[in-house]
Amino acid sequence: MLIDVRQQSIRESDRPVSAPEAPETPAPPAPEAVARHRALFRAIHRRKNPRLRKSDITVTEEAQVRRAVKATALGNAMEWYDFGVYAYLAVIIGKEFFPSGNDTAQTLSSLATFAAAFLVRPIGGMFFGPLGDRVGRKKILALTMIMMSAATLAIGLIPSYTTIGVWAPILLVFCRMVQGFSTGGEYGGAATFIAEYAPDKRRGFWGSFLEFGTLIGYTVAAVLVTTLTMLLSDDAMQSWGWRIPFMVAAPLGLIGLYLRMKLDESPAFQKMEEGGPAAERQKKSLKDSFFGQWRAMLLCIALVAAFNITDYMLLSYMPTYLTQLGFGEAGGLMSIVIVMLILMALINSVGRLSDRIGRKPVLMAGSVGFFVLALPAFLLIKQGGTVAVFTGLLILGLALVCYLGVMSSSLPALFPTDVRYGSLSIGFNISVSLFGGTTPLVVAGLISATGNDLMPAFYTMLAGLIGIIAVAAMKETARQPLEGSPPSVATDEEAQELVESQPQSQPQY
Repeated sequence: MLIDVRQQSIRESDRPVSAPEAPETPAPPAPEAVARHRALFRAIHRRKNPRLRKSDITVTEEAQVRRAVKATALGNAMEWYDFGVYAYLAVIIGKEFFPSGNDTAQTLSSLATFAAAFLVRPIGGMFFGPLGDRVGRKKILALTMIMMSAATLAIGLIPSYTTIGVWAPILLVFCRMVQGFSTGGEYGGAATFIAEYAPDKRRGFWGSFLEFGTLIGYTVAAVLVTTLTMLLSDDAMQSWGWRIPFMVAAPLGLIGLYLRMKLDESPAFQKMEEGGPAAERQKKSLKDSFFGQWRAMLLCIALVAAFNITDYMLLSYMPTYLTQLGFGEAGGLMSIVIVMLILMALINSVGRLSDRIGRKPVLMAGSVGFFVLALPAFLLIKQGGTVAVFTGLLILGLALVCYLGVMSSSLPALFPTDVRYGSLSIGFNISVSLFGGTTPLVVAGLISATGNDLMPAFYTMLAGLIGIIAVAAMKETARQPLEGSPPSVATDEEAQELVESQPQSQPQY
């Protein structure tokens, strides 16, 4: 018998190699068996192909979605207010916390401290993300809000370098790292929370409010810094005026915390909790957040890289860039504020548009816009003059709003519900650390090394190219249920219509 098996193996190895065969379709049951047990086979078919019931569909009324979006977007505004204040005061902070000497060295040191917060963001994402998949989105979002507000307030209280010496930059870096650690759990949780509350047909519209909060945070930061710069003398601003925006973080954080604590947990997480024991969810979440979603995570990293390079280029680095070009600090900030106000007026319409035509066309328009228009925009900015600078900033802003209006609904759809918070937080923060938060430092370093003021344009074009490739590789997710979650609608009537519109699936016997 051994000889027969070996001969058969030799004969099979001589066969020509062909393409892998598709998985075999199970053979239909024998007609005689079906005739004898027709009811049994129909029951088996129904079990394998269950029909969607109305009780399976998540119905979230608009008032609930509004409350969730308001609390989450305000928290996101608080996060980016903190980062915006630091970016807009980078030059002053450099003089306050680092040894006097070369102004460029002080600015680079300040921007390096800005970037330091992003080094710990992936650690925060790895800690808070999987934890949010186990204990809930709401609790983690409240915790990150507390940490972020406390760290920002602390920055405003640190004595200067002339007062406590080397401890000033050490404490500044520590507070920035606390900010970065807490922020590691903020965006992934906020985007997940809104995506899981929003109805499938309007996820783009509601998701756009998260980045609306980002623009509010940046705008409030810019307006406050600009107002202080105009009202106070240079000495007063350098001495104590710069601390005021950091102090404002405390009351804003308390308001955001209050709103978040009053929310219910997201419907998708509640459904998941009903589906199985917590121990099983914990084991799967920890494992799959790291290893089970690597394809989606790579796509997430690429999309976030394109998004954040351009985001930080325009909203964080541009005030420093305009100052170095000799453009007035107050005039540069006001130009950016006006551009952000225009983007705030457009962002929800962009999100609504993505619900109609899809996420991919909108994201592709933004990516192509950055690749094609970055160089003309920066050439305009270099010309100087209020009109030229504003026009260049507006061109960049109109490309950026295509990302801002769609990214918050696109990224959560890459991952299934049971690992969404963890996988999104890890992928998002790895990308932000590598490509986003380092943008001001990298661009400033490139300009210093090459002497070419157009390096920001080339870096922006690289981001646009990454975006084009990433968007081409992603699947369209507009108007579809989130992976691992049941369909979500806004009314009972929609749920009933969805149930009645199901195609009939009948066995062929």
